[in-house]
Amino acid sequence: MTTPSTMSQSTLPQGPHPYKVMAIYKFAALPDAEALKAPLAEFCCGKGIKGTLILAPEGINGTVAGSPDAIDALADYLFSSGPFGSRLDGAEVKYSYADSAPFLRMKVRLKPEIVTLRAPQVDPNRQVGTYVEPEDWNSLIERNDVVLVDTRNDYEVGLGTFQRALDPKTETFVEFKDYVAKNLDPKRDKKVAMFCTGGIRCEKASSYLLSQGFEEVFHLKGGILKYLEVMPKEESRFNGECFVFDERVSVGHGLELGNATLCRACRHPLTETDRRHKDYHEGISCPYCIGDEAKHQAAAERQKQMELARKRGGAHLGDDAAVAAARAKARKLEQAERSRKQNAGD
Repeated sequence: MTTPSTMSQSTLPQGPHPYKVMAIYKFAALPDAEALKAPLAEFCCGKGIKGTLILAPEGINGTVAGSPDAIDALADYLFSSGPFGSRLDGAEVKYSYADSAPFLRMKVRLKPEIVTLRAPQVDPNRQVGTYVEPEDWNSLIERNDVVLVDTRNDYEVGLGTFQRALDPKTETFVEFKDYVAKNLDPKRDKKVAMFCTGGIRCEKASSYLLSQGFEEVFHLKGGILKYLEVMPKEESRFNGECFVFDERVSVGHGLELGNATLCRACRHPLTETDRRHKDYHEGISCPYCIGDEAKHQAAAERQKQMELARKRGGAHLGDDAAVAAARAKARKLEQAERSRKQNAGD
């Protein structure tokens, strides 16, 4: 397998896990994104890889999983032997491992942007801010002349953020432009440092600030996840947990599983304090969606079906059913493969 030396890889131990997970993003000129879609989907499906990859004229973004050999083959396809050539060299790639299949199906989607900002003047392929390694991040954000901005959305910031960081209180990344216009001034804020979950949003955010006349813009390389992975807990300036977009909900230092859960009615992440709130009713409501009767009625019915499914020993849709279904399917495939080998041996 050919792996670019500039690729970021996880330092976490692999262990004896049957599934390897690849999270990747790279801003790269892909004017032929539409033509790349079908061959990429065909390759992944042929290797039994599942997950979602987004292609756009500005690059690639997504997370997929499969056997270690399949993911290694995909890396070779993306970085060497496939139609991408060398255009994805230097991609931000993180590997992790799982005991069961994390995804149900394979999707390759074509979109106008791999992270939506709707700012045509922004081109991370042309200019971005200065990357800051996790080991150098603390010394930068402790400077009094640096404005520190969290570029994530409000529900993510609510679980955890860096000390002294400004919260834009956005519901979508598109709103970040309005926050900049109303709260930041290139004449006043000479040095701006930004961070996000894995680094991709900051690529666009830093490019946007530079297009607006800001002189010195910095962003955390590899995002919060890389920082939590490599920085010793006793040296960390990150308070709380980091929201992640999968069944873990949140992670802490060392990327250990966090304590956050999701409200089944509105999908808002919940802390232990949220779950002790008088408006929290498991599977039905939380402090963030109380008063929305339509959601509560649907959630109450779903909770009832989930409880019935648990009694039967199964899982209901909405109760981690995707994970349960993936595990069941993986077990079925493994059983079929064992049966095939036994028959072949006979």
